[in-house]
Amino acid sequence: MDTIASLFSFITWPVSWVIVQFHKVYGAIFGPDTGWAWGLSIVSLVILIRICLIPLFVKQIKSTRAMQTLQPEMKKIQERYKNDRQRQSEEMMKLYKETGTNPLSSCLPILAQSPFFFALYHVLNGIATGKTIGVINEPLLASARHAHIFGAPLAAKFFSSESQITALGASLTDVRVVTAIMIVLMSASQFYTQRQLMTKNVDTTVKTPFMQQQKMLMYVFPVMFAVFGVNFPVGVLVYWLTTNVWTMGQQMYVIHNNPTPGSKAQAAYLERLTKHVTQHGKIRRRSEKVIVKAIVAKGRDRNEFERKFINALNKAGLAAQADGTVTKSTVQAAAQTEEGAVTGTATATAARRQQPKRQTKSQRQSGGPKQAGDTPSLEKSDEPQDARPAAAKQPQKPGSGTRSKAQSGQRKGGPQRPKSPSKK
Repeated sequence: MDTIASLFSFITWPVSWVIVQFHKVYGAIFGPDTGWAWGLSIVSLVILIRICLIPLFVKQIKSTRAMQTLQPEMKKIQERYKNDRQRQSEEMMKLYKETGTNPLSSCLPILAQSPFFFALYHVLNGIATGKTIGVINEPLLASARHAHIFGAPLAAKFFSSESQITALGASLTDVRVVTAIMIVLMSASQFYTQRQLMTKNVDTTVKTPFMQQQKMLMYVFPVMFAVFGVNFPVGVLVYWLTTNVWTMGQQMYVIHNNPTPGSKAQAAYLERLTKHVTQHGKIRRRSEKVIVKAIVAKGRDRNEFERKFINALNKAGLAAQADGTVTKSTVQAAAQTEEGAVTGTATATAARRQQPKRQTKSQRQSGGPKQAGDTPSLEKSDEPQDARPAAAKQPQKPGSGTRSKAQSGQRKGGPQRPKSPSKK
């Protein structure tokens, strides 16, 4: 490790200078020789490095999204060469080359911060061995060596001898307990970060070598942290624990607000977005507009969750636009207008049906002519209803249907008259 750290000695001076500047600030608050001053200096260095790496992280996200757009093509290649693994890998690499994507782009933040890690290790190892390094002079070296974090010296290791730990003013038990807890937390946070990525933010419909790589790293990295962690000084453990927690929180934010298409996180995100849009009738956040714009641009290539989202908007009378906004659906408005017209027609028809029935011939002969203003009775008549309404007196066309006995004068079972009308 010392050989590797020496390769990054060119960045030792900047790292040591940043630590000293943070130590001046926190030393004025907590005291220059306290573990809080030196520990918070390391934590602040981690935060500063990760802030500087945000552009690389954004580039990583864009590259990951570019990889996601290739999922349909990857699926076709897998189906075409499902029995030839070598040809499948060759076609995948050819696709990456043609589109300019890199499946290893997710390792960029780790590769970018590795020089800072080795430089910090070189600085803390110099503190542990009592050597000045960078801008850390003798007084700062003595202060850092006697700084304790929860009872463990900043330069102590899990396998440090009892004499070394006693010289630093601590007990072997305190050092073993603190370093063991920090190693476990460091490995657990790394495992949870990778597992969260694999279970929530990966399109499970397409299996690629990239997914297999991520699944392997999910188990390899925690083991690596546990193995090498026993040889790290407490200050380096603070560095790695802080950066793992930062990575975990950063990834949770991305999964919650910008999930991978086809993943479980996207299904949950679109469900929340559907409730929000149907309640307010519009999209407010810019990031949401970007996602809706991408969904609209896919057209028929939308996945199951995206089609469900579009259908839910249509049912609510809304339509997603090409610019990512949401407006009232014209089809839904036309359907509402048509529904209103049908409802009005049905109401008018019902009103006409509620008008009183005309009297039969026998009712008019027995009750006399109907006077204007008389209210027809709605009660059932005891007389037989064997007569046609008055409107039936109109001459009927040939083959118009069966007429009643009272009008036709025919008997049941008797000879039938010809259906053609008689000549006058």
